[in-house]
Amino acid sequence: MSETGLFGGAFDPPHVGHVALARAAKEQFGLSRLTILVAERPGHKETYLPASERLELARAAFPDDDVRLDPYARTIDLLRSEPFEDPLFIVGADQFSNFLSWLEPDEVLERARLAVATRPGYERGQLDAVLEELDQPERVLFFDIEANPAASRDVRALAAGGKPLAGLVPDAVAERIRERDLYGAG
Repeated sequence: MSETGLFGGAFDPPHVGHVALARAAKEQFGLSRLTILVAERPGHKETYLPASERLELARAAFPDDDVRLDPYARTIDLLRSEPFEDPLFIVGADQFSNFLSWLEPDEVLERARLAVATRPGYERGQLDAVLEELDQPERVLFFDIEANPAASRDVRALAAGGKPLAGLVPDAVAERIRERDLYGAG
């Protein structure tokens, strides 16, 4: 049985770390497909490009997955509104370390299991401290990914300076950033 995998974010822009995390989750949990949710108005961070541009970049980064706009500012609103059957919501360790600040984290775990990607060198104690505060810690699953230095803020800064993005974003994403002068890439 293949599960429903959900991977959300601002994707401003999507980088090779996002792609590697998605690939690792698909392999680890036997997900035949993954739904990539591009947050239209993220409740947790500022975005630099409009949602339509970020959606197109995400489609370029994840050509084999279902990529769509997520109109909800909070994860719990998405999970209450969409008919997912026992979804597996994929997050990075950084996001999970702040999970208790999410709107209704225990309700999120009622409606979805969390798959948390950990990388070498990440302090596991931070994650265990979050687990201890949850009503259903057994609904949190950990999986390992390789370390990846890519970060969207660094990609934006390089693009703004007209620097090459090779190795930081998928080629199709780099091409769109350059062609459209996104982030001041020209």
